[in-house]
Amino acid sequence: MFLMGEVFFLLGVGFLWILFASIQDLRRREVDNWISFSLIAFVLGFRFFYGLFNDDWNFFYQGLFGFIIFLIVGNLLYYGKMFAGGDAKLMIAVGPLLGLSSAFFINLKIYFLFIILFLFSGAVYGFFSMVFFSLRNLRAFGKDYSRRLKKSRRFIYTIMILGLVFMAIGILENIFFGIGVLLFVFPYFYLYARTVDEVCMVRVVEAKLLTEGDWLYKRVKIGKKFIKPSWQGLSKMEISLIKKYHKEIKIKQGIPFVPVFLIAFLILIYLWKNGLWNAVW
Repeated sequence: MFLMGEVFFLLGVGFLWILFASIQDLRRREVDNWISFSLIAFVLGFRFFYGLFNDDWNFFYQGLFGFIIFLIVGNLLYYGKMFAGGDAKLMIAVGPLLGLSSAFFINLKIYFLFIILFLFSGAVYGFFSMVFFSLRNLRAFGKDYSRRLKKSRRFIYTIMILGLVFMAIGILENIFFGIGVLLFVFPYFYLYARTVDEVCMVRVVEAKLLTEGDWLYKRVKIGKKFIKPSWQGLSKMEISLIKKYHKEIKIKQGIPFVPVFLIAFLILIYLWKNGLWNAVW
């Protein structure tokens, strides 16, 4: 194992950086690139100079391995359209922090545990975020949700009948009962999420207030051409064109997701510090 002082120093730095990124995401729905890039530079730089002055390069190598692995993970999530650019860059920046052991395969377990904690925390956080936004826009949400329920009756009844079939089979095999319950409630949850996305996460903004990376709600006409919604968000050139032709447009906001990094990071530190992380395996 590495010296605890150096490891806890890096974890403290990571906590402060991720905390600042979380606050920024909650306030502005975006995270500046310099936060992720500076965290990568600081952590790898600290590891490099520690190795240089102490003639122990393993401390640097473990951080570099974490950077490479999370570089792959972050890009997979980004190009798989599960992450926006800011989230992917922060995921990459977390990698060098998590080389907590001098043994590569132990660090692999730590990396995998962080990803599992991140996905689990993200699911819980996403659910409560949807509830929060639906309650904040209760009147508009309720009206649209009722409309979707009426419009989707055939879809709902089909999935619910399929769920009942699985629950009946579950009398013989328990696992099928659980699948049936999930199928039975799935249509309502799916339409709930769609309503939140279409009603609660769309707002009108002045064109002059647009920032790079904002997501268009619908395509926008620019002269004889259109700018279409893109996962990458608006570019500076597209924003410049929109300002010439429109005073305001509709954009879609995402749920501020960076706090999930902070939650997963703190849980991981707690499990690791108390020796509980290995119990997961």
